[in-house]
Amino acid sequence: MSTALVAKQPGLTVAGPIGSLDAYVSRVSQIPILSKAEETALATRFRDEGDLEAARELVLSHLRFVVHIARGYAGYGLPIGDLIQEGNIGLMKAVKRFDPHVGVRLVSFAVHWIRAEIHEYVLRNWRLVKVATTKAQRKLFFNLRRLKKNLSWLSDAETLAVAKDLGVEPRDVREMEQRLAARDLAFDAAPDADEDDAYSPALYLPASGADPAVELEREEWDEDSSERLNVALEKLDERSRNILRRRWMSESKATLHELADEYGISAERVRQVEANAINKLKGLMAA
Repeated sequence: MSTALVAKQPGLTVAGPIGSLDAYVSRVSQIPILSKAEETALATRFRDEGDLEAARELVLSHLRFVVHIARGYAGYGLPIGDLIQEGNIGLMKAVKRFDPHVGVRLVSFAVHWIRAEIHEYVLRNWRLVKVATTKAQRKLFFNLRRLKKNLSWLSDAETLAVAKDLGVEPRDVREMEQRLAARDLAFDAAPDADEDDAYSPALYLPASGADPAVELEREEWDEDSSERLNVALEKLDERSRNILRRRWMSESKATLHELADEYGISAERVRQVEANAINKLKGLMAA
């Protein structure tokens, strides 16, 4: 909760769990717990009169319970502050729907809503790829993590016991166990990863120019250009053709001075012959 919640007591301000979590927990622990009569009176005012001040007091007095529930999900590797914020959202939804005349305390009614919001957050963020989408899978996801005593794979007997306890098929337990054991991969391989052993999705994506039609068009264009270039070169005089080949089509390119010594002319004259030959080539290839 990014906005501050100000308690009834003067000078007591409760902000969402941003920054120091210990300070937040300390603050919410100072807020008195409502008696049943006080809770009923506040809930009635909010339900019948739309009194937002009454709703605020109901939320504030139950923040400590959200912290207690959120801490039970610390094993998922997600920030406890984020879990508390999601639980607070569930608490506010519970306050909105709470009927004080049913005969149950708000904390008992709110547990479902608090856990539901935390569950949604865990499932959205625990893996990049969703591990549970249906209601049955979500129930199995959380219960299987709770029932497993260690990090090893379940035996056949343990799988059957878990399936019987949760009322699902053994194959569902095995599939969820595999999902829980899976890990996310970085899109790009780590900089220090061995190129022979490294795996990352980026290595297996098609190249941007992998369209066969585009590749064929490019190859035909290159072949046609090479053919027209060879034809145009044959129309030049031998000296011009040799200068161009030695200057531009050889792995060990000759310098102007080397060609000047070979033909007994100045380096400037070689440059002029080269420039004239290039202009002739452009005209011949464009024809």
